[in-house]
Amino acid sequence: MEERTPNRLIHEKSPYLQQHAYNPVEWYPWGEEAFARAKAEDKPIFLSIGYATCHWCHVMERESFEDEDVAALMRSTVVAVKVDREERPDLDMLYMSFCQAMTGQGGWPLNVVLTPEGRPFFAATYLPKESSFGRTGIKELLERLYVVWSTNRQDVNASASQLFDAVRAQLETPAGTASLDIASLEAAGSALAASFDAEHGGFGGAPKFPSPHNLLFLLREWRRTGEKATRDMVTHTLTAMRNGGIWDHLGGGFHRYATDTRWFLPHFEKMLYDQALLAMAYTEGYQATGREDFKQTARDIFAYVRRDLTGPDGLFYSAEDADSEGAEGTFYAWTTAQIREILPKDDAALFVDAYGMTDAGNWVSEATGQATGVNIPFLPVPLDQFAVSRGLAPEAVAARLARCRETLLAAREKRVRPLCDDKVLTDWNGLMLAALAKAARAFGDAALAEQARQAAVTLLAAMRQPDGRLRHRLRQGEAAIPGLLDDYAFLAWGLLELYQAIGDPAWLNVATELAQTLLDHFAVPEGGFSLIADDAESLIVRQRVFFDAAIPSGNSVAFWLLMALFRLTGRQAFQEGAQVLSRAAAAQVASHPAAVSFLLCGVSELLAPAAEVTVSGRTGAPDTTALCTALAGQYLPEVLVRFETADAPATARVCRAGACLQPVATPDALLAVLQK
Repeated sequence: MEERTPNRLIHEKSPYLQQHAYNPVEWYPWGEEAFARAKAEDKPIFLSIGYATCHWCHVMERESFEDEDVAALMRSTVVAVKVDREERPDLDMLYMSFCQAMTGQGGWPLNVVLTPEGRPFFAATYLPKESSFGRTGIKELLERLYVVWSTNRQDVNASASQLFDAVRAQLETPAGTASLDIASLEAAGSALAASFDAEHGGFGGAPKFPSPHNLLFLLREWRRTGEKATRDMVTHTLTAMRNGGIWDHLGGGFHRYATDTRWFLPHFEKMLYDQALLAMAYTEGYQATGREDFKQTARDIFAYVRRDLTGPDGLFYSAEDADSEGAEGTFYAWTTAQIREILPKDDAALFVDAYGMTDAGNWVSEATGQATGVNIPFLPVPLDQFAVSRGLAPEAVAARLARCRETLLAAREKRVRPLCDDKVLTDWNGLMLAALAKAARAFGDAALAEQARQAAVTLLAAMRQPDGRLRHRLRQGEAAIPGLLDDYAFLAWGLLELYQAIGDPAWLNVATELAQTLLDHFAVPEGGFSLIADDAESLIVRQRVFFDAAIPSGNSVAFWLLMALFRLTGRQAFQEGAQVLSRAAAAQVASHPAAVSFLLCGVSELLAPAAEVTVSGRTGAPDTTALCTALAGQYLPEVLVRFETADAPATARVCRAGACLQPVATPDALLAVLQK
């Protein structure tokens, strides 16, 4: 076997960059060395951004970046730079903005060609090796770029400058005077209702994304308005996703998105942030409805994360790949023959029937329209309905199928597993802390609370520096990359939820310190927060993002965080920061209200109206615990809890808009006050 020579990526910690470390392409990591060479050799930068579990990134690597001819062409025409979007979301968001401005779309792999000063003049997503069916191949692109760069430099620079000015103006829009109010909430609710799929749940058509922050917003709007139809959109979506193929019925956890409208055929990668946000949605769905299946789904998500996405130190890994053995979904798909070989005859027949399997395969190829011979487990009808339709007892069927799933999962574990991206990201770990703490409180589960507490201790020890500043990424013992807006906002959110769950003021104190760092180092004159700190690496634009994507934007979470901390601590600077942020975001909300649904979660809570409850008593005493349990058992997103230790019988005092009522001593009295 021929020994391959590594490129400069061999020294990087990112699993994604390591995947490309033996490409014949002369890759550089992002940094001054690459830009210095581009300037010295008068070449453009070919910037390629992706992530370790990205299917089309793998395809492009196999087709092009492992090809000697492509590599030779790249060496002669460009300086090649590889970036892991999860390590450097600031670079990804920045250059994705340019890609969307140039092409009207985005995605990964993201390929952008830059001047040696970092200004883009070409952008595309996946590029095949050769041009075909109207899609330009990378070889033809590189040849064209060489000609244009060599002969029309003035036009290239003018185009790059014009694009830069346009995108910068969009990103640096100053704050106005408009405010976020009930009209903003109603506009977002109407937009989501208009795009709601009444048959299958979810919003829009294929591909269909879970978008849990939309569900969290709608639940808050139901709480604020009492409109049953608003809650029904959430419950229908949560039920449909749990029954669909997007849910891993054997191992738990959600795949990234469905390629169809009915949640059947997933894109198979599993992301930590999806697990965290969906666990929150199912937890709050349980609080709002009392449905045990929602509660169990959240628990099953946590079980999956604990088994497959948790390191020995208790911190949470980033993702699992969609591909294994060179193909997408291989790890998760089954033939009926495999099911019959593993399970007893009667159980196999029951499982195949219940989970919508056929001998021909229920997975139909998008390319050919033909059945593939393999199946994705899903529930065509809920299990209780399935049992009744066949004259069987639902409880007995559920127990039998649970045993079948355990047996099949054990068999599946012997397969070649997809790659696990084992880097630890501060922001995504913050989301999982928030999810665990929310569920611990809602379910009265001390084990989940302790898991969150231990992870918080370990994460802060690894990622928080002596000066209080955070690092973004941890892998193989190395904490690196200065913390970004999302790291501070999401981790502070997780710690604030942990405080709500266990009442230890230490977590409130750390959340407060992290929020103060946001004000000190991330606030921008235009209002809101930049993705990078004021003392971080200088980029061509200091970017500010309000729109939510797969996860809520850092500004959306920061708004909720600052208002929550103001309500708990009374620090005026937090309220002022949130107000300036809301004015800066108002224009974005007006143009696309449903695209900032998590920001509007905070607005909805404030207008519910918000309430603060101070629980005072002996820590762990039955009367204190009873008051806390009463609060946790209800869906009260607008309520925040303060904890005071007192050597006296427990009481709870409710405050709204700065006015406090007389303390009450019983759970019933407390809930009666809150429901007024």
